[in-house]
Amino acid sequence: ATVYTVGICLTPFQHYKAWLYNDTLFPDSPYIQFLGIMRKVVKLSFVVLLLTTYLLNRGLLKKYAHKAEQYYSEIQDAKNDNAKMLNYYLIIITVSCLLAHIVGRKLLLPSEIIIDIIWLMFAIAMYGIGYMGFKQKAINPTFEPADKEPQIIPAGTEMNLSQQIILDKLIAEFEQEKIYLNSNLNINDVVQKAGTNRTYISAIINQQYNQNFCSFVNNYRLAELERIITENPMLSHELLAEQSGFGSYNSMKRAVYTKTGMSISEWKMKILSGSL
Repeated sequence: ATVYTVGICLTPFQHYKAWLYNDTLFPDSPYIQFLGIMRKVVKLSFVVLLLTTYLLNRGLLKKYAHKAEQYYSEIQDAKNDNAKMLNYYLIIITVSCLLAHIVGRKLLLPSEIIIDIIWLMFAIAMYGIGYMGFKQKAINPTFEPADKEPQIIPAGTEMNLSQQIILDKLIAEFEQEKIYLNSNLNINDVVQKAGTNRTYISAIINQQYNQNFCSFVNNYRLAELERIITENPMLSHELLAEQSGFGSYNSMKRAVYTKTGMSISEWKMKILSGSL
């Protein structure tokens, strides 16, 4: 694009202006010949770049889907549908550009309908990208004021009395009250029940269990899921997810795969066969 711009600057303005509307003019001009070559190179590069980006993105999403879906640590149903849709919008933009190129400016200039169709395709793509960003949940929707943040607890150190009290409250909420059965549970709910703040909760879980909050909650849900499967092996996946606190089949599937490397069906068979 930079080289093409330089070529435009070197071309006499009147020649360039006329050539934009009729690329058969000035065939002997070296400037126009250069612009003709560079225009083809730019168009080809644009299409190749978009298609390459789409294919590479698709490969990365397929390879790292489970890791990407576990990126959010607030127990939110963070599927990678947005990333997939963004990839599809790239295809819409590519098709729009190819359509405009195939139709050509001679048909585009006098035809408002064709221009409107192409602009509509662009508008849909841009609106979709904006909408995905608008509805995307934040990783950390709240924060702790600086004067309330304690120092991070080093792993392997002994907990003091206040930290032990917080841990006891945390365990009681999970093992007695079973708050993990709430599919909308997030770290702020636990903070309120334990009477502390996010930093302490995260640090204590990491120190005691070497896990983040997401893994800690999912371990309780997986234990509950295993119990339910043992007692009611005929329940559907949707009911299993609902009764174990995951809320959706996708969330349950990701948690099982992250923990075991197996699908729901494979894990269920091992549980029922007693080989787990």
